[in-house]
Amino acid sequence: MLSGLALCVAASSAHAADTKKVDVLLVGGGIMSSTLGVWLHELQPDWSMMMVERLDGVAQESSNGWNNAGTGHSALAELNYTPEKPDGKIDISKAVQINESFQISRQFWAWQVKQGVLKNPRSFINSTPHMSFVWGDDNVRYLKKRYEALQASPLFRGMQYSEDYDQIKQWVPLMMEGRDRKQKVAATWTPIGTDVNFGEITRQFVGYLQRQPNFSLSLSSEVREIKRNADGTWHVSWVKLHSNEAPQDVDAKFVFIGAGGGALHLLQASGIPEAKDYGAFPVGGSFLVTDNPEVVKQHLAKAYGKASVGSPPMSVPHLDTRIIDGKKIILFGPFATFSTKFLKNGSYFDLLTSTNTHNVMPMMRVGVDEFPLVEYLAGQLMLSDDDRFNALKEYFPNAKKEDWRLWQAGQRVQIIKRDPVKGGVLKLGTEIVSAQDGSIAGLLGASPGASTAAPIMLSLLEKVFKDKVATPAWQQKIRQIVPSYGTKLNGNPAKVAEEWAYTSDVLQLSPPPKIDVTAPAHAAPDAPARPAKAANDMAL
Repeated sequence: MLSGLALCVAASSAHAADTKKVDVLLVGGGIMSSTLGVWLHELQPDWSMMMVERLDGVAQESSNGWNNAGTGHSALAELNYTPEKPDGKIDISKAVQINESFQISRQFWAWQVKQGVLKNPRSFINSTPHMSFVWGDDNVRYLKKRYEALQASPLFRGMQYSEDYDQIKQWVPLMMEGRDRKQKVAATWTPIGTDVNFGEITRQFVGYLQRQPNFSLSLSSEVREIKRNADGTWHVSWVKLHSNEAPQDVDAKFVFIGAGGGALHLLQASGIPEAKDYGAFPVGGSFLVTDNPEVVKQHLAKAYGKASVGSPPMSVPHLDTRIIDGKKIILFGPFATFSTKFLKNGSYFDLLTSTNTHNVMPMMRVGVDEFPLVEYLAGQLMLSDDDRFNALKEYFPNAKKEDWRLWQAGQRVQIIKRDPVKGGVLKLGTEIVSAQDGSIAGLLGASPGASTAAPIMLSLLEKVFKDKVATPAWQQKIRQIVPSYGTKLNGNPAKVAEEWAYTSDVLQLSPPPKIDVTAPAHAAPDAPARPAKAANDMAL
């Protein structure tokens, strides 16, 4: 009996000795994991890293160019980032935050271009004017006040406003031809918006990491187990899908779960108490798409409208120029879809298996409190092809049905979090969830997502590698990569002008507008009181 026990102990020790060990394990092959991988390689090039991806290639889920709208979210056009307060004033604080975050992304990408990590900026980012477009007296009044309020920030200088039919037609002829000239319309327009192919960025990042000697990638690999070792590291096991290979495993000092809709399940599997506060609600999106050259050549903009009264912000319609793999298309939407899958390539049991005794009550509470969202989704599911086409014609009056097809984009998993007062709340942004000791972390949520991958991952570094970030070596490197690190750009017109000029040059984007760095920013005028509109962050 003792000899048998000794053999078991010996076999266990041998297995532990055979298990591969890495400093960092990245679960998921999307924009978040690849961005974190590049950050860590820049800051600590001697660390060993491994990436495990469930599909047979990276960037095939939400990061794929066809599974998102490709907007470089900087609040230039998205009206849900600028709610109207009860006193009638426009709150631009969220817009400033989103814009400043995107400036970090621009600087991060520009540095990677300079280092040769990213090749040919035009392959992944292109200048595309951003517009807000509305009609009706109340919406026109709101847009004018929004425009005036944004002039208080140097981040929004260069934006133009017009209610003139002919001026707007110069910007977007496709949206104005066939429209009644008597219709009350208004638009803002800025040339510094961008269309971004996050899938291409991801592929180039992972390709670069694969050329490093201390990085490995395992595709078609589904993580089945995550458990903490006695020494505080993490033992992660996975199986090779469509293969008879034996399960594989690794011991990692730090694990990042950047698996999109799959992140919640894996955080729950890890057993960390921090994951018990969360549930999830999946929402999908579809778009009408055209690649007809005669149509596409008439539109160069990402034109965002205003959500209908009572609709959630994710319903904000937009008519977008996209450039995917070198081809220009136009898409319109999104139209909400529902599936119990958390990933486009997920399981219909995802919602059920993520529900447990810890999160079921918060989820039920949200179901009651967010009933308008439930009603909205029900209405969206009942839309016919004619309904969707009629929605398109509000933005493109001369649209022809034969030019358009419906495309199912990716799934977005919205966060439901336990709340001591309400029981549960729907959190419509992104949230980093990490163990208290910082040894494992994951990203939950959706918007603004990929646009702010670089600052989100920088925030993660500050949270889980706090001591490292405080060292002179990391501080110096971070500031080299992101020159504005630690600076509030909103209050620094000179720094905004400097960073716009730098990133526009390196990324081959349209020249930024001139900023008078000596002129003080003027405050937006007061406005008559009007009820505030809901402005949750749920954009696709």
